[in-house]
Amino acid sequence: MKLLISFMTAVSLGLTCTVLGADNYSALAAKGYRWVTVNGPYACKTEEDAERIAAHHTDAIELQVVENIECYYLIPGTIVQVIKEDPVRSMSEMRLGSITRSLWTYSRFLSKRPVKDTYGVIETPENSGLIPTADTAILPALPSDNSTARTWQNGNP
Repeated sequence: MKLLISFMTAVSLGLTCTVLGADNYSALAAKGYRWVTVNGPYACKTEEDAERIAAHHTDAIELQVVENIECYYLIPGTIVQVIKEDPVRSMSEMRLGSITRSLWTYSRFLSKRPVKDTYGVIETPENSGLIPTADTAILPALPSDNSTARTWQNGNP
């Protein structure tokens, strides 16, 4: 009987942790975060470029837009932050952690539900570079006053 109670407790705790994790992802989705579901050069500088690559996707067009740095590859599981949505075109303006400019893609390529990346990890804003953490924060430089620096007799520090 004690074994059955222990087993039921373990199962219920596991389900509780899963639900709490789902709430966490729901909160991220409410803040505008989405997970990429498509693999290809579908993140473009302009809405027109995104329409062109999605409507007429051929190897020649893909090569052209990537060479001219008009579009960037999206990889499934990558987290993005949606800045603006264009419901008429069904497109979203977004930002990625490693790219400094905003990009456009179709909203259908983004999911409010978490998607695992190629390593089986669900990206969050903290581990993707969208939000700086304490490890990646830029600290101000120390003053370069060398008058208080110690030097040895030969003049080297």
